[in-house]
Amino acid sequence: MKIGFIANDAKKKLMQNCCIAYRQILSRHDLYATGTTGRLIQEASGLTVHKFLEGHVGGEQQMSTMVEQNLLDLVLFFRDPESTVSTKNELSDLSKVIRMCDLHNVPLATNIATAEILLKALERGDLDWREMYH
Repeated sequence: MKIGFIANDAKKKLMQNCCIAYRQILSRHDLYATGTTGRLIQEASGLTVHKFLEGHVGGEQQMSTMVEQNLLDLVLFFRDPESTVSTKNELSDLSKVIRMCDLHNVPLATNIATAEILLKALERGDLDWREMYH
């Protein structure tokens, strides 16, 4: 399966810790992330991550496009609900990722609690239904 990762600045450390904790599961899948998040995940966990541009310069758009083209099976988007988004375009790009996941039935976690449930489901094979979409 192909898994996408995005993390707001305040959630990047949490994303790193999540990937360290679930390294065994994640190592069996193709991982994609916005630039800085991908670099931090790779440095912390040793996992191989395909990195897009940094989020604010197009990485979120790239992630959204992959979801739209049915090229991602799961997205972990650790967002900071207290963050003030710096630009209108950035808010639009982040909203588009969420919207595309909803439109194309791609499981999406926006916090660690949901991410852990989805990662355990991935390990059990509960998300194998995504293969039908390919």
